[in-house]
Amino acid sequence: MSRDDLDEAVDEFLDGADAVYEDYERGYTDADAALHVLESHLDDLREAYEDE
Repeated sequence: MSRDDLDEAVDEFLDGADAVYEDYERGYTDADAALHVLESHLDDLREAYEDE
């Protein structure tokens, strides 16, 4: 994986994390669901980092 791919993975994680927080703050999702989605984004980011 190239540095550009890792940068893209970080950008995707940050966008996803922001969306989770916004949904939670607006009351669209509960804390458990928000943490589950955030964990999924973290797993994706970790996988991208480990593939570098």
